[in-house]
Amino acid sequence: MSSSPFVTVLILSYNGKKLLDDSISSYLANDYVNFEVVVIDNGSTDGTQEYVKSKWKNVELLRLDQNKGYSGGFNFGLDYAFNKKDADFVLITNNDVVADKKIISSLADTAKDDEKIGFVTGKVLFFDNPKVIQTAGKKEDKIRLNGPDIGLNEIDDGQYDYISEIPFADDIFMLVSKNLFFEVGGYDETFFLQAEQFDWQVRAKKQNFKILYTYKAFLYHKESMTIGKVSAEKEYYNSRNSMIVILKHKDPLFFKRYLWNHFFYRVVYKSLKSILKFQIKTSLYVVLGFFSGIKWGFVNKKFTIKHFI
Repeated sequence: MSSSPFVTVLILSYNGKKLLDDSISSYLANDYVNFEVVVIDNGSTDGTQEYVKSKWKNVELLRLDQNKGYSGGFNFGLDYAFNKKDADFVLITNNDVVADKKIISSLADTAKDDEKIGFVTGKVLFFDNPKVIQTAGKKEDKIRLNGPDIGLNEIDDGQYDYISEIPFADDIFMLVSKNLFFEVGGYDETFFLQAEQFDWQVRAKKQNFKILYTYKAFLYHKESMTIGKVSAEKEYYNSRNSMIVILKHKDPLFFKRYLWNHFFYRVVYKSLKSILKFQIKTSLYVVLGFFSGIKWGFVNKKFTIKHFI
């Protein structure tokens, strides 16, 4: 591979026009020599398309007429980047971020010399508290599989200043290799939003692709500016989609352990917590999401009698 492989930066935006100035300008200011920035307007109604076209002449704009969700929106961009632009890597990124000027070069340098590196991520810091870590990768959990964020809410004193393979990664920003895309595919659009990267990474690991973390790549995240830190919709998909990943990829014994934990944490604890905060809609959506996951398992014939005995 070239010493400077071609990278397409994909910024997905749904009614996020107000966020784009910071994200676009920070990526355009990168010191890397071989990249483009592409904004995917995911069915926005706030004038995103016109705004990007008028203000950012050196940015490509892809438009979807309706919101295809996180997975569908990014898949549209991934197809464009890898199949039409012949990108070597795609950098998937949220729109509510401010990126360091070396983020692209740091990610590409980490990934370019090993064809089995499928994803590379880095350090995410809180925009409003830039010395505090949001994530430096994710752990693996024996019951839920997808574990907690590494470094969450810790002061950044350099304790995660290393390069290493990690179990999972959040896709606030994530470099994706061409090899992975053509062997594994993109996001599964079963996941409109939430848990989509978890499923993708499980599929990639089954084909021996690695997920790497490099401290040299970092950005600042404004956190859940599109759907909110806490919302009924977000809790619905959290309840539903994490269960579907387990049904897709783990055996019945693992699922039985997972199901009880998921039921008490999501349906009992989360819904009661929402009720006590008078968030009745959120509580209802947690329960609905849980049973939507169960329904998906039956409809898609993922359940056998071994899941229940």
